[in-house]
Amino acid sequence: MRVEHASMRIIDGYARGDTDIAADEVWALEAHLEACRVCRDRLSAAVEVRAPAVAALVDTVWSDLGPQLAATATMPHRRRWAARLSGWLTPTMAPWLAMVVSVTLLALLFDLVGTGYGEVSLVLLLAPVLPVLGVAAFWSRGLDPAYELTVSAPRAGLYLVLRRTTSVLAVAVPALLVGGGATGVTAAQWLLPCLAFTSTTLALGGVVGVPRAAAALVALWAVVVVAPTVATGRTTFALQMSALPAWGLLLALGIGVLVARRGAYSVPGAHR
Repeated sequence: MRVEHASMRIIDGYARGDTDIAADEVWALEAHLEACRVCRDRLSAAVEVRAPAVAALVDTVWSDLGPQLAATATMPHRRRWAARLSGWLTPTMAPWLAMVVSVTLLALLFDLVGTGYGEVSLVLLLAPVLPVLGVAAFWSRGLDPAYELTVSAPRAGLYLVLRRTTSVLAVAVPALLVGGGATGVTAAQWLLPCLAFTSTTLALGGVVGVPRAAAALVALWAVVVVAPTVATGRTTFALQMSALPAWGLLLALGIGVLVARRGAYSVPGAHR
């Protein structure tokens, strides 16, 4: 398979520290350098020619760090796994994921003891928005102490967003599957709205930020679906099987917008 390497124009400009290189080109180059030794060698040679002062500084720092690194113990296997897991989860996500599972189990308990809202299952009522809360939590400046470091990493764009969204769904979907099965709610009734809400949150997140998009959709769900359901005690159209084609269309639109605007998550500040 042929490997596409970065152009010398971008590599030379990156070595000189040019400020006129487009942000998406810089991020693409940094991500490419992680896996391409050829381009790393080309960048190293370019730094020596285009920025000799930087090369001299790197050599000085490396000469001091080299002996210390050689004497430092390697990372234990358990910590290597923790480092890999950080690409999927963050410590701040743990309480939010626990909250998603706890609310699902609490809704299931209310359904089983018959203290819900008429004929409506609380699991079905909450399923579309619970994963959205977890998705918003992992990309929130106020909840992640390492937020600035995370969003500035070369692979911090849509790639990281999708990985952490998958982590949220991997926890929320099994919990909702258990809750829905125990209350007699078919998986399609809650799974399709759940995925539609999640994809729409990510699609809007590239424009207004993931936390804002999640807050707006949760508020919309509360006003349009939850409030009428609680008031009447009847299943609204949005929660009925006949509404599944509409949810499928919303899911497709969310994925389409997300794919079309996938570069939005590679622009610093666009997803905050």
